[in-house]
Amino acid sequence: MTSLQDLMNPNVVSTTAETPVAAAARSMVESKVGSAVVMQGSWLSGILTERDVMRAAASGEDLNESLVSKWMTRDPMSAAPDMSPDEAAQIMLLNGFRHLPVVEGQEVRGVVSIRDLMAARIRRPPKD
Repeated sequence: MTSLQDLMNPNVVSTTAETPVAAAARSMVESKVGSAVVMQGSWLSGILTERDVMRAAASGEDLNESLVSKWMTRDPMSAAPDMSPDEAAQIMLLNGFRHLPVVEGQEVRGVVSIRDLMAARIRRPPKD
């Protein structure tokens, strides 16, 4: 059985709450990912997603001045590396988000997106 460990992107973009949104978004674009985990030291304190960046841009604020802390989701839900893709998809769909940090102990191991889960489902059709 496949687990999130097999599907997650281990190349995590991280930022801090004090980082300007523009800088965090630039890191996301350079790494070709849709989210950045927000760290406070070694603790996961939030997540900034492409949706958050769009909300910030639509606000008219200067994204070189506006900080991640204003737009991020604080204390995001997370998943364990051994969680099933179906469990992760259910969490994401029920809560209305598309990115889920994968955490083992206190360490962020990766991020899984709804796209990752759908791609795995398409490659591996469900058993009848």
